[in-house]
Amino acid sequence: MKPKYFYGYNIVAAGFLIQAVSIGAMFTYGIFFKEFQAAFGWSRAVISGASSLAFLVMGAGAVLAGSLNDKIGPRLIVMASGASLGLGYMLMSRLSAPWQLYLSYGVLVGIGFATHDVITLSTVTRWFKKRRGTMSGIVKVGTGFGQLVVPLAATALIAGYGWRNAYLIIGATAFIALLAVAQLMRRDPQQMGLLPDGSSNRSRSNAADSTESGLSLKAATRTKQFWIICVAEFSVFFCMFAVIVHIVPHARDQGLHPVAAAAVISTIGGVSMLGRVVMGAVSDSLGGKRSLIVCFIIMLCSLVWLQVTGAAWMLFLFAVIYGFAHGGFFTVISPTIAELFGTGSHGLLFGIVLFSGTLGGSIGQLLTGYLFDVTGSYRAAFLTLTLLVAIGFVMVAFLRPLSVAVTVHHLQPHASGQKK
Repeated sequence: MKPKYFYGYNIVAAGFLIQAVSIGAMFTYGIFFKEFQAAFGWSRAVISGASSLAFLVMGAGAVLAGSLNDKIGPRLIVMASGASLGLGYMLMSRLSAPWQLYLSYGVLVGIGFATHDVITLSTVTRWFKKRRGTMSGIVKVGTGFGQLVVPLAATALIAGYGWRNAYLIIGATAFIALLAVAQLMRRDPQQMGLLPDGSSNRSRSNAADSTESGLSLKAATRTKQFWIICVAEFSVFFCMFAVIVHIVPHARDQGLHPVAAAAVISTIGGVSMLGRVVMGAVSDSLGGKRSLIVCFIIMLCSLVWLQVTGAAWMLFLFAVIYGFAHGGFFTVISPTIAELFGTGSHGLLFGIVLFSGTLGGSIGQLLTGYLFDVTGSYRAAFLTLTLLVAIGFVMVAFLRPLSVAVTVHHLQPHASGQKK
């Protein structure tokens, strides 16, 4: 008999909350930009550098977290990263020198960020097959929810209690929330005697129901498809996290009030929720490549528009167009990796793809800050973002499915819940 309630929905709910807390906190960094400049006189390159370090640490940590998730499951990993994230933000309340910024945010918070995507999305990929894209989209709506709510909350906390106390509150909240929600996480349905999607059909072969198939790391890295995905992720993250860190300072440079500037990034978060749900469902029907192409086209349109923005309404229109693509990209990539390479080593492969993305994100936000310091505007930086996304678009346009021969030759079954 099919159970009335499938535990996989708990996994989706937990993933939603992990995404909301982690990425909501991440999106506050630009809110504190002007506060750091006013308090310490640091350049935008110095402040951006700490965020770049956090993304490098996040990327390296994602590879390790993905590999561990394939072996031991997500609960302990999320607890450890949540503790690091909360502690890092609480230490931000004691800042007095750049090295402290780089340690607390660049290292500790970077470790905390490492699990939000690779753990939640890789786990959802194992719990669902038929609705993998849709459920990944719902999880990623948590990111949009966090992006919408947390920056506005951070702005209110800064106005009411000062930026130091705001960091203390954000850190304590993240610490408690992530450790609590981690208790819901389980690696796969087989661990609980269930089947993906809550299916009750046990007439299939036991091997088909109890094993995962997919290319090993060695086999995947021998395919051009894997490296195309890595390059595409690099270009997307280069743009995305430059925007996350610098769109609020840019909006304030254009004369927007701090609350209005924070509302720009919250708009990105709000609209990204729509992008995540829509593109998750689209990927279930169109597949990974076509879904990625749709996201690239929309993002390119938004970046072209950004070159001419000046008035507040133009920035908010940018946020709407860009936000949809931003959300879509984060939803589509995990199902695409599963579609191309299977789920046996999904966590590790996804972690490496994310690492390539975080390299782009680290360089993008640091280079954007440097170009502003040198030129006095974001014009050259925004043009660079546009060119990088165009390169990613061309790469994905040449993405082809793996040949049947390669797939069958390198197919590796993994017993679910067992160590490799």
